[in-house]
Amino acid sequence: MYASSLFGFDLALFQRRMERNGQMGLIGESFEAGLIGRMREDEYESRSGSDNFDGGSGDELDAGDDQPRSKKKKYHRHSPQQIQELENFFKECPHPDEKQRSDLSRKLGLEIKQVKFWFQNRRTQMKTQLERHENMLLRQENEKLRAENSLMKDAMANPTCSNCGGPAIPGQISMEEHQIRIENARLKEELGRVCTLSNKFLGRPLSALASMTMQTQNSGLEFGMGRNGIVGSSNFNMSLPMGFDMGDGVMGTPPPYPGSRTPMGMMGNDAHQERSMLLELAYAAMDELIKMSQPDSSLWIKVSDGTKEVLNHEEYSRIGSPFNDPKPNGFVTEASREIGVLIISSADLVETMLDVDRWSEMFPCMIARAHTLEVISNGTDGSRNGFMQVMQAELQLPSPLVPVRQYTFLRYSKKHAEGVWVVVDVSIDIGRNAANGSPFMSCRRLPSGCILQDMPNGLCQITLVDHSQYDESVVHQNFRPLVNSGIAFGAHRWVATLQRQCESLAIVMSAAPTEDPTAVSPAGKKSMLKLAQRMSDYFLSGICLSSACNWDVLHIGNIGNSDMKIMSRKHMDGPVECIVLSASTSVWMPVSRQRVFDFLIEARLRSEWDSLSNGETMQEMVHIAKGQALGNSVSILRASNAVGNGNEDMLYLQDSWTDSSGSMIVYSPVSLQSLNVVMGGGDSSFVALLPSGFSILPDGHSNSNNIVGGSSDGSGNFGGENDNSGCLLTVGLQMLLKNPQTGKMTKETVDTVNSLIAGTIEKVKDALGVA
Repeated sequence: MYASSLFGFDLALFQRRMERNGQMGLIGESFEAGLIGRMREDEYESRSGSDNFDGGSGDELDAGDDQPRSKKKKYHRHSPQQIQELENFFKECPHPDEKQRSDLSRKLGLEIKQVKFWFQNRRTQMKTQLERHENMLLRQENEKLRAENSLMKDAMANPTCSNCGGPAIPGQISMEEHQIRIENARLKEELGRVCTLSNKFLGRPLSALASMTMQTQNSGLEFGMGRNGIVGSSNFNMSLPMGFDMGDGVMGTPPPYPGSRTPMGMMGNDAHQERSMLLELAYAAMDELIKMSQPDSSLWIKVSDGTKEVLNHEEYSRIGSPFNDPKPNGFVTEASREIGVLIISSADLVETMLDVDRWSEMFPCMIARAHTLEVISNGTDGSRNGFMQVMQAELQLPSPLVPVRQYTFLRYSKKHAEGVWVVVDVSIDIGRNAANGSPFMSCRRLPSGCILQDMPNGLCQITLVDHSQYDESVVHQNFRPLVNSGIAFGAHRWVATLQRQCESLAIVMSAAPTEDPTAVSPAGKKSMLKLAQRMSDYFLSGICLSSACNWDVLHIGNIGNSDMKIMSRKHMDGPVECIVLSASTSVWMPVSRQRVFDFLIEARLRSEWDSLSNGETMQEMVHIAKGQALGNSVSILRASNAVGNGNEDMLYLQDSWTDSSGSMIVYSPVSLQSLNVVMGGGDSSFVALLPSGFSILPDGHSNSNNIVGGSSDGSGNFGGENDNSGCLLTVGLQMLLKNPQTGKMTKETVDTVNSLIAGTIEKVKDALGVA
């Protein structure tokens, strides 16, 4: 881009301009996105700094050069308080109108002309800094072209053999040197392949980065220029200074992590070069995320219901994204954007996202497993600004018919402004995470993440973008519309889960002690919620096969349903070795998700579908709310006629929730003695659980995607909105089999479990009037 115009410039003129601009550097100052464009169009030319002349502007003074000057120029230096107020206003509005200048003059005790000239000078100052920044880029590009020109001259003066890289004239080198040159040529060819691979997600070949680093070191410069002009260090063992903020979300280079290791050996043994590539990748991903998050962007199209947005692929292909590479064969693109309000501050949410354990706890139904592979940077000034790490996560959908997605990605956070944070993720393995025979879905995470902006009253607005590519062939036909719509793994589900979890945390933290002796104490509620979450985790592990599970998939004869997944694991019940059997399947239901959820959480109707209830109706003994929507709760259920029948010691622990992305009901039999300990605030980890339950998801069609919590009308007639729509019902069952003699599964046992699952589905259909 610069090659055609570079040689038309006088380098001496460059040096003089840069020396002049060097007196007005603004390194370290940040300004808002979009200001660069206005600065380029700014036509003011006045002196920079915080000093102003008493009198006219520069133009007015120059106009009278032919007249004798009657008075000497007087400088007026603003006070630090005045400068601070002007700076604060400039960040919000660099081009104040006449009324705004008048208000500022009265507020600061300055003349209107002084305010006007200060803003002119400030704009010119920033414009000059931009020119200086561009000059540095041009200067560096010039050095690069000079080096390339020199190499070309050397190559023409010394022709080499195309096979080995040696002299073209035979007989000038020994046989040993000839072999070494052949090996050197082979290694260069291998390096070329690595450069091509890196170019797929960096948008710049590795050789260019290596050349830039060498030129920077040879020229004696302390700093090199990274992507978009970001100041980077040529010595990565040094702390990297903050650089010029382009206003688009990328500001400076974070300092290295002390004692950091080569992250995963991604591109060879050169840790410096690998880290440089990771920084380039993070900056490029941050740039793209901010572009895709802009409001009213033409990159997004609202779907038919008008509440969700999907990517405009034609417009995306026109912006020239470095990540817009051809998809692998069989892959499809999934991209979505969602905006919502959360009951949490932006700083707290950033802390949660950068702590892998807290992040997993915030999305328990979505994240099967997550861990940090490498910390690249701990951030600057003890904050999370510039924090960068390599992570691996497995994302799940509660159905055995959708494989788990495994990503290895780079996560980078930046404080864009006061109360505004940006967190971006981007894959670094280019979709190679799922090899042939792997139980995971082959996928690639393109720049995705969120922009968080604090609002009054402790709230936070989130703009979340999710952009992925995945192998559609491994997804069951019934679930493809749901996955393609972005509801299964996309932005809508992330935001809906965040809203529900933040609401639940707010309710738990605001719980106050009560004098009611029958009420559960705050400590007991926390212990009960922890037990309920562990139960739900166990349930999901028996449905979604992730690397965190120790289940073995069984293939015993013909179980009569190809969509049924049966797994087993060993379990020690005291001295006896037992087997835990998990069976699950998913079916499409021609009724709304709300209607199915209302029916399944109704305790008095449980006997209509629960084979383990022995036909007995249930009543709710304890209710712990987790949200405002009816059904978001943890409950303890007991058979209505259990007292007197010898069954009063066995209760049901039930965890249920619903939001706009899906619903879930999980339950497990638990002894009364264990629950008494937990409700008293005791340790819940000792309680044995055998969870079963349901997940209810939209079927991916627009008329069934929107849903809110509701209830039946008390008559058993479960109506509601979207009755003509469908949903995807997943049923999961876990059983404990004590078989100390053989310790093996039999076909009869599997057939029994299969019958229980199929019978439960038929009972639900019959109760809802589904043929």
